[in-house]
Amino acid sequence: MEVVEELLVGNLKIIQDTDYYRFTSDSVLLSRFLRAKKGERVADFCSGSGIVGLHFYAENPQTSHVTLFEMQSALAEMSARTVALNGLERAFTVENVRLQEIPAQYAEAFSLILCNPPYERGGFENADPKKALCRKEISLTLAEVCAAAKRCLRYGGRFALSHRADRVSEVVYTLREYGLEPKKLQFVSGKAGEKPYLALIAAVKGGKPGTEVLPAIENGRGAGGSL
Repeated sequence: MEVVEELLVGNLKIIQDTDYYRFTSDSVLLSRFLRAKKGERVADFCSGSGIVGLHFYAENPQTSHVTLFEMQSALAEMSARTVALNGLERAFTVENVRLQEIPAQYAEAFSLILCNPPYERGGFENADPKKALCRKEISLTLAEVCAAAKRCLRYGGRFALSHRADRVSEVVYTLREYGLEPKKLQFVSGKAGEKPYLALIAAVKGGKPGTEVLPAIENGRGAGGSL
């Protein structure tokens, strides 16, 4: 069932479908992890309902344009209707395509890419296929995400993603394998004293070695910064 919800920023609304995987605080944390530079051309990989790109745009009016990339046609179509609902057709483009098949026109097209990818493994035998595609590495791997980011980023462009905290070493290794140098890392835990469950990581295409490790945050409070 579709619902229209307030985004609670910029007077924007978002359409979601309860039959699909709905966005969580992870998406909002990612959208607040970096700030836009003037004229930024942004891509939102694995965009789902469009929450990351929409929320980022609402908080960064200096953004020039946002392109949403989503492989599930129903979610891409729903995102397009969210864009129209908010009157943002000039500021947004929606592409219904797999990241592995992004058209050549987007090669080195973006200065910033955001991605909240599927990052769970296994255990999807009994899951709803529509939701499982959003959460689990069924049709898209971490390496394929990084390969797409490398292909679509300009030299010096930034790539920010959220991922499981217990896979952070794999994420860092894979980013570097594709020429994306990790520059900022922040862990997120549910509350004080708990182990982090999420890592927010920002990398730069062709960047020099050196990673800033930010203080961990709890319950989504305190995310942010510049790069």
